[in-house]
Amino acid sequence: MSLLPPQIQQTIDEFSKLPGIGPKSAERLTFHLLRSSKASPEGLGKALTALKNELKYCTGCQMVSLQEQCSICADASRDRSTILVVEHPLEVISFERTSYKGLYHVLHGVLSPIDGFGPEQLKLAELIKRCTEGGITEVIVATNPDVEGEATATYISQKLSGVVPSVTRLAHGLPMGADIEFADQVTLKEAIAGRRSL
Repeated sequence: MSLLPPQIQQTIDEFSKLPGIGPKSAERLTFHLLRSSKASPEGLGKALTALKNELKYCTGCQMVSLQEQCSICADASRDRSTILVVEHPLEVISFERTSYKGLYHVLHGVLSPIDGFGPEQLKLAELIKRCTEGGITEVIVATNPDVEGEATATYISQKLSGVVPSVTRLAHGLPMGADIEFADQVTLKEAIAGRRSL
């Protein structure tokens, strides 16, 4: 039997469903909302409702947007022959801080049968459709360099073979400022394989 009122326990349970939030963090967040005059449960509720009801996926890249087409896809100055494929919307923001000026495609996850993510759960069909419509000369796969990311990259490469002239993968290896003596074997192997001319 719980000592907490059901409303509090339900809030704790809902916070616990968020990534990176364990039971203790969920309790702290819940009680912070209860006691703080600055943290408004009504404001949080409105923001979450707006998040779910007002945002949609861009019909082109699947990025979250307020319109049918996001600002990147609507920008006529972008290179429309290149698509950079990422796992999540936040990664688009990271790449926008670089010199990349092509288009994007957001998968909203990676292939992970253990977690119930197959090709049908991702935005892979939309990517394939975009590529078969023509005009795309390169797809750059920017999934994370882990087992799921590699499996997803391989799947994309196989599906786009013969559809797009070039399917490439982001280089892997040593990050800027890293000490070689602390790098693991896989990172060093990728760094050697991905070496470039000076």
